[in-house]
Amino acid sequence: MRVLVIGATGYVGSALAERLAGEGHEVVALARPGRASVPGAAEVRTGDLADPAALTAAVTPDIDAVVHAGTPTGDAAVDAAAIDALTAPLRGTGRAFVYTSGVWVLGATGDATADETAATDPIPIVGYRPEIERRVLATAEDGVRATVIRPGIVYGRGGGIPAMLVGWAREDGAPRVVADPAVRWPMVHVDDLADLYTAVLADAPAGTVWHGVAEEAVAVGDLATAAAKAAGVGGEPRTWPLEDAAGALGEPFAQALALHQSVGAAASRDRLGWRPSRPDSLSDLREGSYT
Repeated sequence: MRVLVIGATGYVGSALAERLAGEGHEVVALARPGRASVPGAAEVRTGDLADPAALTAAVTPDIDAVVHAGTPTGDAAVDAAAIDALTAPLRGTGRAFVYTSGVWVLGATGDATADETAATDPIPIVGYRPEIERRVLATAEDGVRATVIRPGIVYGRGGGIPAMLVGWAREDGAPRVVADPAVRWPMVHVDDLADLYTAVLADAPAGTVWHGVAEEAVAVGDLATAAAKAAGVGGEPRTWPLEDAAGALGEPFAQALALHQSVGAAASRDRLGWRPSRPDSLSDLREGSYT
């Protein structure tokens, strides 16, 4: 396939571009002006999520599928217009469109594991994203093989939110967590997530939602302790009060870090044959890509 990847220079998008190229697909990266090359990409096209005309122009007839792995702008109208622009050339063609959302749209699940059928209850940082998901899935009625992937907290290759935990441990000389060490996060390795994208591109029916979660619920206190080991320090996790974290990080992001969730991905495993195989999050932090 010839796949247009939005966000191919980002954390998830770059791993996906590498994976697609390794499987023999041609990756066309959409990048802001001035980017001459992108690792793994056969071609680079110019565009921006705030420029709908450029997005539509990038989806030429030779493109077999589009994956939107770009960071949302934070503006609901801009992100909705981007979806409309990217899917307009796909309507009536049966070509694939994959949108990257996230498990934060599910809100606080507590210890009950949420699957793909669970109702959304988004926290403020992703407040409008369920509507974007619905906008994407609605294009299935117009002949687009539209799907949504909701990754958990992405780790691996020394990046993502876990890298922030390592940085905090270096600053403090001890593990640091926001609000409560007992909070649990759903986790997925970035390379396992890239595998899920390829499976969705190959086999997922139109109008479906898939969870990208390898570990349903990992205690953030354990993650912080493992991150501290990567940073070369030890001790018990220190709790950063939510109001103090909100002052430093912004309230929406601080609330997200304090979100207690358990999220399953049985459909991805059972219906798509997705088999996460990379090191688990604690192992990768303690003795893998973060050391």
